[in-house]
Amino acid sequence: MKKLLKYLIIIFVVLNLLIVVSGKSWMYKAVSVTYLKGHTSSYIDDFIHFPADKIDTANHQKWAIANDYNKAKLPEFIKPINKELGTVAYLVIKNDSIIFEQYWNGYSADSASNSFSMAKSWISTLVGVAIKEGKIESVDQKVCNFLPEFCEGDNSKITIKHLLTMSSGLDWDEDYHDPLGQTAEAYFAPNLKDQMLGLKAIETPGKIFKYHSSCTQLLAFIVEAATGKSVSEYASNKLWKPMGAKHPALWNTDKKGGDEKAFCCINSNARDFARLGKLYMHKGNWGGNQILDSLYVKDATSVADLVDENGNINTNYGYQFWMTNYKNMHIYYARGLWGQYVICIPEKDMIVVRLGQNYGKYLEDGHHEDFYQFIDVALEMYP
Repeated sequence: MKKLLKYLIIIFVVLNLLIVVSGKSWMYKAVSVTYLKGHTSSYIDDFIHFPADKIDTANHQKWAIANDYNKAKLPEFIKPINKELGTVAYLVIKNDSIIFEQYWNGYSADSASNSFSMAKSWISTLVGVAIKEGKIESVDQKVCNFLPEFCEGDNSKITIKHLLTMSSGLDWDEDYHDPLGQTAEAYFAPNLKDQMLGLKAIETPGKIFKYHSSCTQLLAFIVEAATGKSVSEYASNKLWKPMGAKHPALWNTDKKGGDEKAFCCINSNARDFARLGKLYMHKGNWGGNQILDSLYVKDATSVADLVDENGNINTNYGYQFWMTNYKNMHIYYARGLWGQYVICIPEKDMIVVRLGQNYGKYLEDGHHEDFYQFIDVALEMYP
């Protein structure tokens, strides 16, 4: 027993030394937030364990409520799926009015949760706002114009459009299962800027679609350089306040007073997340205020002309928005880890928001099985 204890202590000491020597001390944060809290990865309410900047709001603009609000019932087929995947919010908006909403597991219309990569669509929107304001010339402007670290070698060829369409060619591995990987470091470590500005292009920019969280983070740094505002402040002034969000949102940062984790981590509620869908469904216009140029909206929600790593033509990604052709309808959406969705169905004048703890099976077309199921629910209730 004493020998075993001795060996365990030695292993413990060696592991800690390796962590310190490798410079990956952020792993202590990762362990404390996940394993010590009973989780094996990130989760929708882990935002309370990270510092954050506030996205302030102003005058609340209430959603209209449909006359037949919540009169329809959820189809039976979705009930076991909701239970298995831990759905916490399901919201349907039709003709700009809330027609159905339901919450589970102690969540409500006012509960905040992590949007994960839905934040990417918000960053794309901020880029569009900055272009409309003339802070950025166009999507074809070089990253080098804003980030001097990208003025050498193949990095100098990277444009804003390459970042928007995930075709930067940068040396990034988007692996959510590697506890020592780049994505984990970006999520838990306090050095986002150093990590991102040290990346190098290893493939020709603008050719191959590879989903990289680094692309979004670099877009955030560009927005900040172009506007002189943090992305939280810019989002508050240009989106959250004009669109009348009810609650201030929290945008997690890499450290107190540090940089927002722009590739993820806007924490808000289903009703306020849905405002992004309404903005795009109205081609960038909100109550007569043209927040985004309609051409940018069209480009953002259209498939980018790229191929993937296997040479297949890209059919499902634009400017940080996912899309599909389903039941002869062009559908685009913001998507976050574990099944956070803001789904826009223009042909039905419908927005569907789903927030939850897990997603369904990953399909060959690049979408998740539950994504289609949550669309089917809304279409069955409101054909």
